[in-house]
Amino acid sequence: MITFIISLIALVLGYLLYGTFVEKVFGIDPDRATPAVTKNDGVDFVPMSPWRIFLVQFLNIAGLGPIFGAIMGIFFGPAAFLWIVLGTIFAGGVHDYLSGMLSVRKGGVSLPGIIGEELGNGIRMFMRILSLVLLVLLTTTFLSGPATLLQGLHALPSMAFGSGAIPIVWVLIIFGYYMLATLLPVDKLIGRFYPIFGGVLLFMGIGIMVVMLGWHAAEMPELTDGLANRRTDGLPLFPMMFVSIACGAISGFHGTQSPLMARCITNERQGRIIFYGAMVAEGILALIWAAAAGTFFADPEKGLYGIDGLQAFAAQHPGENIAALVVDRVSRSWLGTVGGLLAIIGVIAAPITSGDTALRSARLIVADFMHLDQKPVFNRVSIALPLFACVFGMIFVDFNVVWRYFSWTNQTLAVFTLWAGTVFLFRQSAHDKSKFRYGWLVPLVPALFMTMVSVSYIFIAPEGFRFASLGLSWLAYLIAAVTTLALLVLFFFWAQREKAKPANSATH
Repeated sequence: MITFIISLIALVLGYLLYGTFVEKVFGIDPDRATPAVTKNDGVDFVPMSPWRIFLVQFLNIAGLGPIFGAIMGIFFGPAAFLWIVLGTIFAGGVHDYLSGMLSVRKGGVSLPGIIGEELGNGIRMFMRILSLVLLVLLTTTFLSGPATLLQGLHALPSMAFGSGAIPIVWVLIIFGYYMLATLLPVDKLIGRFYPIFGGVLLFMGIGIMVVMLGWHAAEMPELTDGLANRRTDGLPLFPMMFVSIACGAISGFHGTQSPLMARCITNERQGRIIFYGAMVAEGILALIWAAAAGTFFADPEKGLYGIDGLQAFAAQHPGENIAALVVDRVSRSWLGTVGGLLAIIGVIAAPITSGDTALRSARLIVADFMHLDQKPVFNRVSIALPLFACVFGMIFVDFNVVWRYFSWTNQTLAVFTLWAGTVFLFRQSAHDKSKFRYGWLVPLVPALFMTMVSVSYIFIAPEGFRFASLGLSWLAYLIAAVTTLALLVLFFFWAQREKAKPANSATH
């Protein structure tokens, strides 16, 4: 319990202290008109109240990520608690705040536009492709997953495909909803109903925490148990844990969602609670579920404590979605009938509400690229239809394959966002002496770390080049270290040239 309580306090203090520092480093201007005011089109640029935007942002970035990711991450051991806390405060919060506030400062532009303006047009085009691939992959996973779960609750006709079956009726029902959420004005469906689902997701997490602290505190994992890798399948803790726990620490997907709400805030003061605050709330949710998964299956009579009990449970269910089973068992046991209902909402509704905003983000990325006004319905439909076709076609691809490549693409996207934030803050400090001189270190440190994670992952992971299984993990780490060092050297060469420029020639 001590580890959990300290971690919880650290996340709250991280928001209050480091979040405030990040806000000062960025340099908000409360008197500057936001895009929601200057570009109000009644569709995507729509002023909304801060509390509503916060809950929508929280639900958009949460989905299943901080639940499933945290559950799979605790298999690596108590080290997961450290990554959730440190990752949320120093990486995820910084990433989400900068992606949101840079969108506000740049007129509500989507993520590829933000990154492209800082890192160049070549990177801009690459980011358009990478972002769209990520969003299509995510929407596909958050379409087929809930459809399969709904099929288990109420069977409807399926479509045979290969060795499996696709719950085609449920897919079409969810897909129809996706179309509405993607095309309707943001305040008609998303702004009206998502705060309710966001509140339910938070309430569910708080309920689990209360039961866990009140009745099961003695079985909770502690850092004093050691930081050694507890997985039994040979996967190395670095970088695998740092990809498994994505949304509960840092996730590139968040950078595609923050511009959605950047088009709705009415004052730059709201940025810290909406962007950094929603990330901290997600970190707390991830912390709760990591602790719950590592606590629930303890069985002292069998000599199983904490994570060992979870490992034993997983061994009894080979080939099944362990995270979904954990959510179901924990919710129903600790929260009763109400918990069963909340589990259904958490496992089915949450991913659906992330899938539709992913499609909405994809539509806006294409609209920015084509400079196509989104107020006319025809323009929205003309962009959305090809995206719908891509997602529908992807549901026939093996779910596990889609999810694996989504995971790596997700963290790679975060790397580019952090580097873009580093460049922006360096330019700002180099040409405006009133700004923090070394504020660019705030995103640079997590940018370097996540570069190491993403590069080493693609060489070590089973879905990558499998260096670990070949006994060549050291080579993967060496390649990642050399790549990270090379990018750091290139940054400092660029920084020297940037500092030599006259102040009026700097681009922001």
